[in-house]
Amino acid sequence: MTPPPVTIADVARHAGVSASTVSYVLSGKRAISAVTREKVLASVRVLGFHPHAGARALAGNRSNIIALALPLRAGQNVPVVMRFAAAVVDAARSCDYDVLLVTADEGAAGLRRVAGSALADGLILMDVETDDERVPALRDLNRPSVLIGLPADPAGLICVDLDFTRAGEMCVEHLAALGHRRVALLGAPQAVYDRGAGFAHRTREGVRAAAARCGVEAYAVPLEPVFPAVLAALAELSGATALIVHNESALDHVLTALRTLGRSVPGDVSVLAICPDDVALAVTPHVTNVEVPAAALGRLAVERLLARPGDGDGPGATLLPPALTTRLSCDRPGRAVRQFSSESSTAGERGGDATRTAAPG
Repeated sequence: MTPPPVTIADVARHAGVSASTVSYVLSGKRAISAVTREKVLASVRVLGFHPHAGARALAGNRSNIIALALPLRAGQNVPVVMRFAAAVVDAARSCDYDVLLVTADEGAAGLRRVAGSALADGLILMDVETDDERVPALRDLNRPSVLIGLPADPAGLICVDLDFTRAGEMCVEHLAALGHRRVALLGAPQAVYDRGAGFAHRTREGVRAAAARCGVEAYAVPLEPVFPAVLAALAELSGATALIVHNESALDHVLTALRTLGRSVPGDVSVLAICPDDVALAVTPHVTNVEVPAAALGRLAVERLLARPGDGDGPGATLLPPALTTRLSCDRPGRAVRQFSSESSTAGERGGDATRTAAPG
């Protein structure tokens, strides 16, 4: 039979103090002598006492829980999204916090509900939209919070993210340096752009800005990550010598479709992706990529959330500089100046070790 949970009264009896003294030691609300505090904490360790999160919240104390608002929406790459969630959980546990995962897409109302429950000490928001309705609510709630993402107006907020605008620019600059003058961005599904997902729009803006600066013709194609849709999209492309894939779920389909159309990589067309490194290494050939640093961003979000006043940088956006790793999928345009067709061609992979280039900070 499962033994009953250890209570504050049990800890008090074991330590030889009152229950209120135990409560004060755990909450830090009153000064307690070092000797008494150590007696109480020793009893907590011996008995294996774990304060009940709900009770502490109702008492106005810390719950040691972080709410992660991660609405699951159409067009998301769930495996990549869950990497961010796992990073938040790992970082939180290292600081003795647990994570309450909130996946319902309830907008501002859901945020108010979670904050009003008093079960979480702070909030981390993901899948941030350019005009995210949760942002005004977040300001009104006046609760510790961090956004993994960047809204149009981040004033007064703590935001962390990859500099997706710069990532898009780096992709075009890399391809332009190889001599490419016509580039296609194969982006997220249309639903992602329609709802104003910040990362997708910022990447597209970066591609367009760098293309104008480098004299490259660039156009964006929203892409559903299913093979028939990818094959149809590639069959309609004309004259592009390089593809920038910002859609992890579609990357393998893109390479398979190119082979189906008789296009070799990088002999006929260069392929560059914005994705986690292991995704770029899981396909053939290994793809030149700008890394999406999910683990680093998850850790940074927790660090910024839990930073004590004066220890952090205060409100503002921290955008991690992108890093580009060159592999086997990009080369100078050769036969790639031909339009996409079903003509057969031989593979043109170039060997060599991967090389990583970081954007200037």
